[in-house]
Amino acid sequence: MTVQQAAPRLGILLQGIGAVGSTVIAGAIAVNKGLGLPIGSLTQLGHIRLGKRTEGRSPLIKDFVPLTPMSGLVFGGWDIFGGDVYEACKTAKVLDGNLIEALADDLKAIKAMPGAFDPDYVKRLNGTHIKAGTRRDWAEALREDIRRFKADNDLERCVIVNCSSTEVYNELSDVHQDLAAFEAGLDANDARISPTMIYTYAALMEGVPYANGTPSWAGDLPALQTLAIERGVPVSGKDFKTGQTMLKTVLAPMFKARMLGVKGWFSTNILGNRDGEVLDDPGSFKSKEKTKLGVIDSILQPKLYPDLYGDLYHKVRINYYPPRGDSKEGWDNIDIFGWLGYPMQIKVDFLCRDSILAAPIALDLALFSDLAARAGRRGTQEWLSFYWKSPMTAPEVYAEHDLFIQLTKLKNNLRHMMGETLITHLGTEYYEQ
Repeated sequence: MTVQQAAPRLGILLQGIGAVGSTVIAGAIAVNKGLGLPIGSLTQLGHIRLGKRTEGRSPLIKDFVPLTPMSGLVFGGWDIFGGDVYEACKTAKVLDGNLIEALADDLKAIKAMPGAFDPDYVKRLNGTHIKAGTRRDWAEALREDIRRFKADNDLERCVIVNCSSTEVYNELSDVHQDLAAFEAGLDANDARISPTMIYTYAALMEGVPYANGTPSWAGDLPALQTLAIERGVPVSGKDFKTGQTMLKTVLAPMFKARMLGVKGWFSTNILGNRDGEVLDDPGSFKSKEKTKLGVIDSILQPKLYPDLYGDLYHKVRINYYPPRGDSKEGWDNIDIFGWLGYPMQIKVDFLCRDSILAAPIALDLALFSDLAARAGRRGTQEWLSFYWKSPMTAPEVYAEHDLFIQLTKLKNNLRHMMGETLITHLGTEYYEQ
């Protein structure tokens, strides 16, 4: 496999410059100025083992695969409330005020472009910096934004990461099933086509990889899957795997590996940022609920293990609590049972900072999506499932949710791209020599 060299400069366009988007941008600028470390980023801090353990080859991932350096990243994006990234950081209140002031000039230089917005899809928000016209008009305007951003910044390559609010859940219909119907829907201003679908369409038409950090329909839409293959563009998603769900993808594999039963798993969250406000709407919560509920069944496989997981009761709640801001609390009560059916309990209280966990994921996805494009990969990038609550897959297979299997898959894909032997853990170095 031949992988093109990385461009010295890479454009990263963010769909939504709210708490997550502003934290990604400010964090990258801070790292480049030596004011912080990119903690949480696999591309920047992670190592990868090559060959046998006896060889002692474990380079940094960024030294192993060709990635644009952080100093070469150029940021832009859209936001329905307008303003610049400095204002977004001040509003989000994620980062320390002194750090924001130290980066003020750089943050003020990045201004949000008007976003595509339909209030029926995000009912708790009232966009004021939005594109006019029909859905076809939005698509063409977004495509022009991408072209102008690349031209203004003299960029050869660009990626888009969706950091926007969760849209109301809607069932797929005929307009979503094939590309001709989807494009006819754009022309007819069909309300069943959401803004996120239009961002994805614009990205694919411009040959730009798209990573969907929300539970909303995007690159997993059948019509857009077809377009991604036809245009040779990578897509991935969906929903950044940050707090509570990350823990589930670690704990559930432990129960299954030890053949411990699970009777019930109750999860509740409180958060107060814009994401919490949006998810207070039942329609948007339904989108999030689907990505959070699917993890447990996929890992535990109750049909294969009915005695252990056949009667599992799984409940997820999200509660908007403004005093917490971006500091989310995820609380889990897990009722498990062991030898002879004797009951036990595990309780987890994860006090996390949502945007702090999401920012390095967005960075990694941007860099890996560009890598995938340069490696000639198109369509769904299942090897990036490590980053997603609800990973996109080929239609005929189920999603793998075990965090460590996902990490093995990711690293083996990197080894394959660079012509290195895959790590299978078969045998030992003693017998191989």
